Amino acid sequence: MKPAAAVMVGWVALLWIIEAVNGSTSALATYGLSPREFGELRDVIPMAFLHHGYDHLMSNTVPLLILGFLAALTGLRRFAAVVLTIMVVGGLGVWITAADGTVTAGASGVVFGLLGYLLVRGFVDRNAVDIVTGLLVLVFYGSALWGVLPTNSAVSWQGHLFGLIGGVMAAFMYRREPPLNERITGRV
Repeated sequence: MKPAAAVMVGWVALLWIIEAVNGSTSALATYGLSPREFGELRDVIPMAFLHHGYDHLMSNTVPLLILGFLAALTGLRRFAAVVLTIMVVGGLGVWITAADGTVTAGASGVVFGLLGYLLVRGFVDRNAVDIVTGLLVLVFYGSALWGVLPTNSAVSWQGHLFGLIGGVMAAFMYRREPPLNERITGRV
């Protein structure tokens, strides 16, 4: 529990430090993701660490802390693989589908990815505790799912949608194997 909390507090602190540096110097602004420019593929990962101001960062801080903590409770290696998958799938989805002339940045793709991951992880792993966790996440954050629809041109619905897809993919890619005795006997 403590390692998961430490990782998430550290991650969010890093995001705030990056925003403070970027806000005062704009030195990192070039790492947002512009679509369909091959040179921009290098920004698929860094874009998740940048934000368009403090309001943008604040809107991602609390859900990232909560959903990240819940996802990290099952192990930090698995969590790192899940987050990397979300960032790559989300970033590539934005790169392919975002409108010309836009620059996408922010951790909301990761937030949506963690939401998708937590919603399906319990069912994929056949774990009752994780199913209940997913249902609670749905109750508290389910309304956020509307963010995958193109309702606001100032918000990257593509980042939300492909982050969510990346999270669901990660639940299947990094599912837990059932114990050996269940695999041998066929009980799952």
